[in-house]
Amino acid sequence: MRRPNVKLQTDRREEILEAARRCFARSGFHQASMQEICAEAGMSPGNLYRYFPSKEAIIAGLIEVDSATAAANFAAVGDAPDFFTGLAKLARQYLVERSPEELALCAEIRAESRRNPEIARIQRAIDFEVRAGLVAVLRAAAERGEIARELDFEQAVNVLLALGDGVEVRRISDPDFNPETVMPAMLDIVKYMLLNPADATHRDGEKSS
Repeated sequence: MRRPNVKLQTDRREEILEAARRCFARSGFHQASMQEICAEAGMSPGNLYRYFPSKEAIIAGLIEVDSATAAANFAAVGDAPDFFTGLAKLARQYLVERSPEELALCAEIRAESRRNPEIARIQRAIDFEVRAGLVAVLRAAAERGEIARELDFEQAVNVLLALGDGVEVRRISDPDFNPETVMPAMLDIVKYMLLNPADATHRDGEKSS
């Protein structure tokens, strides 16, 4: 009995996912048809459906790849010479170096998650993994004494993601926006938050009183 070529199957899956990335970024999730993805990947519909039976399955595959990449990037923060050097590199990877096509695809998936329950479920799963990964990175840094031990890790992750989402939206909506120009200020804000949580809380209390 002939054994399946696992490497070939993996390579074909990757080719399909990369073709789908280009189609979704170019045409949008709804406008990009399976036929268009087949043409972009250079394969017949019957062959493509062996790997992915639907566009939702393709989205799931894309998110799975991105999740694995995120996990590797989070791990790399701990391998950096110091925490803030690693965090700055991570921020550059996601906020500066990602292509407009990658950002457009993220926006497409988020928009589709508001209409499609299955995509919403997948999106929540990756969001949970990203949050858990960032919390783990912060906890490890706190244990090494690189950031404050009394930090509210969950709340800090909320702020980090909100800052990152803001840069993504600005890059998508403003063609003249250069994320390089805001990176130093953003990193200063994040550094202050992670090193001085008690002082930040005290200042917030003064403002609200």
